Amino acid sequence: MKVSEILNQKGRKPFASFEIVPPLKGSDISKLYASIEPLMEFEPPFMNFTSHRDEVEYRKNANGMFMQVTVTKRPSTLAIVSAVSRRFPKIEVIPHVICGGQTADQNESLLLDLHFLGFHNIMALRGDASKGEKYFIPTIGGYAHSSELVAQIQNMNAGNYLDRNIKNAARTDFCVGVGGYPEKHIEAPNLEADIQNLKRKVDAGADYIITQMFFDNRKYFNFVEKCRTVGINVPIIPGIKPISTRKQIELLPHAFALDLPIELMTELKKCKDDTAVYECGIAWCIAQCKELLSNGVPAVHYYTMGKAENIKRVIKSVF
Repeated sequence: MKVSEILNQKGRKPFASFEIVPPLKGSDISKLYASIEPLMEFEPPFMNFTSHRDEVEYRKNANGMFMQVTVTKRPSTLAIVSAVSRRFPKIEVIPHVICGGQTADQNESLLLDLHFLGFHNIMALRGDASKGEKYFIPTIGGYAHSSELVAQIQNMNAGNYLDRNIKNAARTDFCVGVGGYPEKHIEAPNLEADIQNLKRKVDAGADYIITQMFFDNRKYFNFVEKCRTVGINVPIIPGIKPISTRKQIELLPHAFALDLPIELMTELKKCKDDTAVYECGIAWCIAQCKELLSNGVPAVHYYTMGKAENIKRVIKSVF
């Protein structure tokens, strides 16, 4: 079932969905299954699985010279979603398809394989800049913006492929999700400009939005209001993550360009160790989710980062 159909089901109550980071290449598949199993008791209608671009490393040869090597750090998108959908057939498995490190032709091949295997949901994202790059640089023959990827997917849904020699091409049937940023994307000059970029994704054919994590619900409510004002009318699902360690207090604002509200920082400063931070993060997340649900959000999307115990406690308190 498409996410758009799930969200539009009459009488559907708000639900929890999850984002899973696949394990590093060489890891046993059982580790991936073990990160999913604890969440199945909540009967999530869908789960997202992140995709990561290849990385470039410089390795020393026997002669002492360095050579550039392209390294794939995680199993392929096809391998991950195929394995998970076979093991957990009751949930919709949603792969992230990214612009970073991919040409348009490579993305078309991946999308055709996903269609061939019966997947109907895609999360279309630009992806991060390459390691060592300050700003995102598109791959030659690829896209600079996820709106271009969304347009490509919708063209495929209409039976129009990049290869114009294909006759009587079968139409794909993808529902497309995109990312939104309540506190603006790190590269955007301001929130208003970022929302205009988001509108381009929706105008290109995005069916729904999942936001980046945030810790101040006022930012989300303001973001939704601004989106509606400019004509973005698709569902906007809030993305949430509980803080769990002291390190994250510094890491998350830096990595994701988000603010930690004064009220949260006041409570975190009282914490003497990671155990106390963990409990504070859960309490804050529970309050966040209760307020979001009371204001009519269709779902709450949880960024698990491979650890589920704190998220399980949150869900059991709010759903």
